[in-house]
Amino acid sequence: MDKVEDKRNKVFGGKYFDRWWIMVLAVVGLILLLIFTQPDPYKRIFLFVREGIWTTVYITCVSFVLVLFFGLFVALGRLSKVTFIRGLSTVYVEVIRGIPMLVQLIFWYFAFPSVMQQLGHVFNIQSMIDYRANAVSMAILGLTVGYSAYMSEVYRAGIQSISKGQMEAARSLGMTYFQAMRYVILPQAIRVILPPVGNEFITLLKDSSLVSVVAVADMTRRGREFMAANFIPIQTWVMVALLYLVLTLLAARAVTWLERKLKMEKSS
Repeated sequence: MDKVEDKRNKVFGGKYFDRWWIMVLAVVGLILLLIFTQPDPYKRIFLFVREGIWTTVYITCVSFVLVLFFGLFVALGRLSKVTFIRGLSTVYVEVIRGIPMLVQLIFWYFAFPSVMQQLGHVFNIQSMIDYRANAVSMAILGLTVGYSAYMSEVYRAGIQSISKGQMEAARSLGMTYFQAMRYVILPQAIRVILPPVGNEFITLLKDSSLVSVVAVADMTRRGREFMAANFIPIQTWVMVALLYLVLTLLAARAVTWLERKLKMEKSS
């Protein structure tokens, strides 16, 4: 299927061109058309929510970088031969995956500060007693903790897809377990897991809209505020939906570019 799609995308003198960029341009063109042909309300909506665009992108990118790191850490824990570490990592994954992301975000913003304050009273630590939650920080923390559990399973599947002979060969050359993972296993696993990792990023981008319930002024919250003040729900959510669509399409194109680049490097 990928080969067929590649052949279809080879245009302009045989050079590769991702035809899905046409959809990106079409959506961007539709947004510009609405803004310039109907500035009231679409231009007002865009100007009102544009700060939320940067907030959404910032939270998504920071959370995803942390998810990549902690997800790998948890995956290695689940593959560990130490029973306690493997069991602890497994419990974490099963518990976190069993709790809705919205509930987790609400816990980190509303319940976690209360826990910190109570511990501050118990241990008589004034900084903990005075602790107040930062909305953006708690949103990033909640998304990181939640998505690291899912990302760890992606990592684990990728690592287990590599032949055990690769690890045995690396160890026979005198490499430690971590050296073999770093230089032999993970570079191969990354090529395998890139598509699902890209899907996780796109899902995280869309689920970042959930942070609007914990006082983060992202696109969704700004859209709700504009709708509440102007009572035009259709136009408001059409514009917000189109902006989210542009971001997800751009993310999908970036993942496709990375996949193709890695294929070219592998074939060379």
